[in-house]
Amino acid sequence: ANTTFGFKLLNELEKNEQSTNTLISPFSLSVALAMARNGAAGETEQAIISALQLQALDPELINVNYVYLQRALQAPDSKVTLEIANALWAAEDIEFDPGFLNRNNQFLDTEIATLDFTEPTNVSTINDSVNANTNGAIPSVVDAIDSETIACLISGIYFKGSWQEEFDTSQTLDEPFYLANGDKKQVPMMRRTDWYPYYATEHFQAVSLPYGNGQMSMYIFLPDQGTDLNTFLDRLNVENWEGWMSQFFSAEVALLMPKFKLQYSVELKAALEQLAMGIAFDEDRADFSRMTVSSTPVFISYLTHSAVVEVNEEGTEAATGTFVYLDEPVVLPADAEESIPPIPFVVDRPFFFAIRDNQTETVLFMGVVMEPTM
Repeated sequence: ANTTFGFKLLNELEKNEQSTNTLISPFSLSVALAMARNGAAGETEQAIISALQLQALDPELINVNYVYLQRALQAPDSKVTLEIANALWAAEDIEFDPGFLNRNNQFLDTEIATLDFTEPTNVSTINDSVNANTNGAIPSVVDAIDSETIACLISGIYFKGSWQEEFDTSQTLDEPFYLANGDKKQVPMMRRTDWYPYYATEHFQAVSLPYGNGQMSMYIFLPDQGTDLNTFLDRLNVENWEGWMSQFFSAEVALLMPKFKLQYSVELKAALEQLAMGIAFDEDRADFSRMTVSSTPVFISYLTHSAVVEVNEEGTEAATGTFVYLDEPVVLPADAEESIPPIPFVVDRPFFFAIRDNQTETVLFMGVVMEPTM
């Protein structure tokens, strides 16, 4: 469900931002919306459930599902740091429904605090919290708060993973990267030849780069030369994704890929309205009656998502707000291993990537790199 939600949201964002880098955390976003769902009722609750692709789950089990998921994601791996921080900043002068606060605290491990939203300087209180919980990767998520605000729901996630096998920094050289408009720019390219989970079709190549013990990996999907990245994104749905994930096999790959750092921030109201969640943003129709004790109408005024990811020779650092997944590996005869050259995998054009927990199949981050930047 988390993955389906992510793909649908990414495709909505790409309709308007086809020439720019895009980065989202489907997991972080789904937790933030799950926090809001805990105060929603009627059509508004159903709209949030539908947007999150959780229609098949008993509403009473949605919170329990997040409990197990957050626990599973924080499994120990000395080479991976994953910190999840959920916070609910509540207006001092509003009486909140105890059930709403308890559900978010008990099931989503949400830190709850009150704040005076009529005091403009309190914006720094929220930003300082996010900055601390993302190890400084995201110093600010909000510039100003409307004095009418009754609550801010924040889901932050910080990820830092070291590659199972690091790249040699002395091998990193500037190489051309070809942009979608035909221009090219010189970017630092990392290189490594090793055995990786690999998959290819007539339209793209894909490789999985494991972190630490292999429970988490970065997947890179590179459309073939002459195939537009948007053509690949049109095929990016959960049915195809699950099919691709099941067909990776171990292969020797000569990998050349850029170092990059993406910083992305977006207001998601328009995209979520396209996922049929518009009622939650409608001042006249939204029903968040399970959130407060008073009859004051509540609606979502805006939903901002900020994410950062940095990929280098050592690994990946990302923020917002040995398990190896191989299916039917190909076993080569001993005398054939030396005679087959490594498969070239040259990431010198726009590509899609995802950081995935292979055990729970949760996509923590996904993004589109149109132009690598550092």
